[in-house]
Amino acid sequence: MRDLITVILAAGAGTRMRTNTAKVMHKICGQTLLDYVIDAAKKAGSDEIIAVIGYQADQVRESVKDIAFVLQKEQLGTGHAVMQARPLLEGKTGTVLVLYGDTPLITAKALREAYEAHLNNKNQVTVITACVQDPTGYGRIVRDQDGMISSIVEHKDATEEQRAIDEINSGMYFFEVPALLKALDRLGNKNSQGEYYLTDTIEVILSDNGSAGAFLIDDCTEILGINDRLQLSEAEKVMRDRIIHEHMKNGVSFILPETSVIGPKVEIGRDTVIYPGTLLEGNTRIGEQCLIGPYTRISDSTVGNDVHIMNSVILDSQIGSMTKVGPFAYLRPGSKIGSNVKIGDFVEVKKSEIGDNTKVSHLTYIGDARVGKNVNMGCGVVVVNYDGTNKHQTVVGDHAFVGCNVNLVSPVEVRPFAYIAAGSTITDEVPEYALAIARNRQTIISDWVKKKGLDKR
Repeated sequence: MRDLITVILAAGAGTRMRTNTAKVMHKICGQTLLDYVIDAAKKAGSDEIIAVIGYQADQVRESVKDIAFVLQKEQLGTGHAVMQARPLLEGKTGTVLVLYGDTPLITAKALREAYEAHLNNKNQVTVITACVQDPTGYGRIVRDQDGMISSIVEHKDATEEQRAIDEINSGMYFFEVPALLKALDRLGNKNSQGEYYLTDTIEVILSDNGSAGAFLIDDCTEILGINDRLQLSEAEKVMRDRIIHEHMKNGVSFILPETSVIGPKVEIGRDTVIYPGTLLEGNTRIGEQCLIGPYTRISDSTVGNDVHIMNSVILDSQIGSMTKVGPFAYLRPGSKIGSNVKIGDFVEVKKSEIGDNTKVSHLTYIGDARVGKNVNMGCGVVVVNYDGTNKHQTVVGDHAFVGCNVNLVSPVEVRPFAYIAAGSTITDEVPEYALAIARNRQTIISDWVKKKGLDKR
């Protein structure tokens, strides 16, 4: 396959978005618009990617890695934007793919098919087009009597007859590098906007007896651009449905799928059921035969097989197989939960390891701790890991039993098979098989209420 270089136009301010964020940095299904376009280009076979940036350029640079950037200081049209990439194209051979950073719905499949058509037809330029019900705002594809492209006319410059055309320019092109560079040299800005239109390169190439083809895609949603919050929402609906339908094809069940959002990089095993209101983000991997949700958020985490998670939040954590989490549990970053573990209601775990077959049933906080296997952590246990300056670690050995309302003041170790009585505050090591009791004996003062005058009768 020949070299394929992608130039992504991502310099626009997106004024209709009413935002201080670069338009291409807005997200759908948890991933930026620009990242979707980059992913599609890479999967289509692009060897090199160049992003033309302008508004909030530093923000874009910080977010995206492993691509080249060129700066468009003034936004003088799409042709002017591509001109900024010229220094990185000179001396290159092969094909240039031009994409927009705000068209996240384009698929690698469509790009591969268009590229193949471009090469097979030996075109100097191939335009990706689509037929839409409402072409307002889009450049129209004007064809000659033989059905070949004769020009592309921007909506603002189009006649009434041309505006009636429903085949539109997606703004995505495959150019042969020499033809593109030569056409850029001859671009002018004599139009209603005083801008350099990339579409005018078609007429330049045709005037040099070059061939200009069109590739009409089947799904017009793939070329939808995003200019405001409404279009952002519409694109998210399309992407959400696309992602969920793919998981369904692979054996995942969704109950009320329209209520869930699944990120594009999430993996879900077969026979898993996703309940309403579930949000799966980042590089999350869910095993087989799991029950996830309702109203659960999992981000950048790994979940084993046969796991049940209900009404909980899980961030940057690992969960072993056959474990139950929730309802209302919170696993903070760095948590590693073993297999056949119970993490119950209103339990919070932070940067801790919980061994296999351990039960942390309810109302407990475990932070900066290592809890062994077959441990029982009673209701209301708190690992007191912070001394006001530093965090310290607590270790609870295998088969230990920690009673209700126990404070484990870090750093402290509870040895295997030890027991801690309810209501204790533990500050020293508890030996194996020992019972630790750290509380005052109960004292009864008869008639104290009456003597204090507190009797409410």
